[in-house]
Amino acid sequence: MDIIQEVRKFVEDECKKPTSKYGYEPFPYHFVPMVEYAQMLANQLNADKEIVKLAAWLHDIGSIIHGRKDYHITGAKIAEEKLREFGYPENKIKRVKDCILHHRGSQKHSRENVEEQIIVEADAMSAFDSISGQFKAAFTYENKTQGEAKKSVRKKLENKWNQLHLESSKRIILPKYEAAMLLLS
Repeated sequence: MDIIQEVRKFVEDECKKPTSKYGYEPFPYHFVPMVEYAQMLANQLNADKEIVKLAAWLHDIGSIIHGRKDYHITGAKIAEEKLREFGYPENKIKRVKDCILHHRGSQKHSRENVEEQIIVEADAMSAFDSISGQFKAAFTYENKTQGEAKKSVRKKLENKWNQLHLESSKRIILPKYEAAMLLLS
């Protein structure tokens, strides 16, 4: 069994369900780019690629199934159950869970290892690939006006930029960050 493909399929299937809090769109517009950034960083930083890929696929599963409230906690529990169901080793389950628990940039966690930092960075980086999704959330879920949405999206992207601590992440995202700031000024 290819555990990464099984987890990818699980996440995609959850996004397709009518009960998905945000519909299918997070899968192609957030999960896929986030996993690509995570893989890129894992390769550059000599991280455990399997842990990174699994955590990247599962990092927001709590929000898909239960919504945004404490989604890092619900997501870590879902990941633990699903990985255990697939017979994944307990010591590796803990590492994936820690990545999920500590991935929220808005929470000030000390990252224990490079894999945890990669998940934080890749999650922040992916925001620059889905600016339309940021606006959709501002309009649909936050009921903001056009002006409020523009300010909100700019602030979120500034926050995402400030969550980047790895030079390679900043180098990759800098052109998108500068373009977004210009367009949202």
